[in-house]
Amino acid sequence: MDKQALVYLPTMHPQSNSPEHLLALARQVLDIEVEALRAVSLRLDLQFADAVHLILACTGRVVVSGMGKSGHIGCKIAATLASTGTPSFFMHPGEASHGDLGMIAHDDVVLALSNSGESNEIVSIIPLIKRRGAKFIAMTGNPSSTMARVADVHLNAAVDKEACPLNLAPTASTTAALALGDALAVALLDARGFSADDFARTHPGGSLGRRLLIHVRDVMHTGNALPQIGHDASLKTALLEMTEKGLGMTAVVDTAGKVAGVFTDGDLRRALEHALDLQQARVTDLMTHHPKTIHADELAVAAVEKMETLKINGLLVVDENNVLVGALNMHDLLKAGVV
Repeated sequence: MDKQALVYLPTMHPQSNSPEHLLALARQVLDIEVEALRAVSLRLDLQFADAVHLILACTGRVVVSGMGKSGHIGCKIAATLASTGTPSFFMHPGEASHGDLGMIAHDDVVLALSNSGESNEIVSIIPLIKRRGAKFIAMTGNPSSTMARVADVHLNAAVDKEACPLNLAPTASTTAALALGDALAVALLDARGFSADDFARTHPGGSLGRRLLIHVRDVMHTGNALPQIGHDASLKTALLEMTEKGLGMTAVVDTAGKVAGVFTDGDLRRALEHALDLQQARVTDLMTHHPKTIHADELAVAAVEKMETLKINGLLVVDENNVLVGALNMHDLLKAGVV
């Protein structure tokens, strides 16, 4: 047989594929990682606050770097920082000595990750980082390492053991580094007073951004598309207005334009259950008095929550004087991607 055709597979034990063994191993991994995070939390000291203050004082950007699995974690930390108010990007340490060091300016802060604290690709560029005048934060699992000793601030992400049964594959250590990066991002977010509106502005493309950016005024019907009739209108007029505007309801307003009530498909169904003269009936006899309303400057997601709570399909939009300014229904919110 051709030796190049040989495929070497890891030794499989008879119990390794049993559901009981797999579940037990999964729980063991999770327990080890939970304990690792708890240990990192208990070990936190003022170095963490120093790191936060160093980044807050930074007038440039946070340059995150790491090799291998630490690099993957670093990419996520950089993305989290950037999306929560701290301008940041990832620089591959292997490319740094081939020109990418030009990404670093004197007013930047470099955050480098390495479990051993001895990654050659990072250690070799530390003098060059310092020569450029940038501050250096090391996140390692070894407080005695080269990176920890030369750093302006050291964040200790040490773990007792990896979740890998061989204690080799980065598992608990990468989880600890990721969580410590999240803690750093959240502390910075809080210190900057970063708000939900700020978050939305960095996430405009997704459903989360739409929920935080779209206001009622952006989706409501106005002008000729707004269903409304006077308080002295007949039921026939109300039905014609509802049919023309297609919202399944019409506002009923007084002479000043203030909302006196709303007439909906539900009101019509309830009216048909009684012996009424539909030709002579006035809309004020059948409408819902004191309807639920919303203001135009509220988030559209607030309209969704109100409709779901009240089990209704539409809302009238009013100003501070209860004057009608718009109307919307659940279909409008679905179309806008808020729901």
